[in-house]
Amino acid sequence: MPKPVLHLISGKIASGKSTLAKNLAAEQSAILLSEDHWLSRLYPNQIRSVTDYVRLSRQIREVVGPLVVDVLNTGVTVVLDFPANTPEDRQWLRGLADSAGVAHCVHYLEVDDETCRGRLHIRNRRADHEFAATDAEFELITSYFRAPDEDEGLQIKIHRL
Repeated sequence: MPKPVLHLISGKIASGKSTLAKNLAAEQSAILLSEDHWLSRLYPNQIRSVTDYVRLSRQIREVVGPLVVDVLNTGVTVVLDFPANTPEDRQWLRGLADSAGVAHCVHYLEVDDETCRGRLHIRNRRADHEFAATDAEFELITSYFRAPDEDEGLQIKIHRL
């Protein structure tokens, strides 16, 4: 029986993280947990700023973290569609894999800002995503983004789209 793996996703807004997460979950017969899904269902219409997002995201992590470890401990692979976009985020996410004693893989979507911004505009027009971001929010959130680095002790797979 294959050993479970925790798959993590890193990339800027509209880089394709959720699409990749869904594809990985299907390919791996894994459980997919999406931060955007949880936030939109638990806190509808309550995220009006980046500050709101950060506060509510931290609350969800307190619940999802132990759940992920429990699922991994049952032998099931998990794809975690939570942004692994800063060293601090990745440290928390990697800690889940370490707590369960399983391998991890950070899937990094290497996509330039212009492509992401264009995809974001299309996504916003379609209104087919739980959250829409303005150009100003894109710039603010992107300013915090740090690409994953092997010096963080991570197993990284780069996806160039």
